[in-house]
Amino acid sequence: MMLYHMGNWCYRHKLPILPKVFDGLIRVIHNCAVYSANDIGEGTIFGYGGIGVIIHKKARIGKKCVIGSNVTVGGKSGSKDVPIIGDNVYIATGAKILGNIKIGDNCVIGANAVVVKDVPANSVAAGVPAKIIAENINPKDYY
Repeated sequence: MMLYHMGNWCYRHKLPILPKVFDGLIRVIHNCAVYSANDIGEGTIFGYGGIGVIIHKKARIGKKCVIGSNVTVGGKSGSKDVPIIGDNVYIATGAKILGNIKIGDNCVIGANAVVVKDVPANSVAAGVPAKIIAENINPKDYY
């Protein structure tokens, strides 16, 4: 996250070249595609240094999220819109969140889930394709 924050600062202050340098360092050191242009909230962390994580440049991720390894947050073919992830979301290893969807606050996305539809706040989604398996969860149960 340190490299992301430095690259994002350079991106927001329109410093040329430096954001691409930080993007390259993130890719080489952590083997993931997290870009300086991403909008990632404070307190969000990546498990295992973000190994294999891919986040579309236009995707938005809220505050205090936990993102496991090998997670993809991206678009779908033919769609220009990308996911918006709320605050306090736990995305387990291998999950794929694809297309013009919204993940509400305080959600849990199960390991290897493929999410292609909106997930309401305080819910657990799992499976391929992901389905809501629990609602009205308490964030204290998983943090």
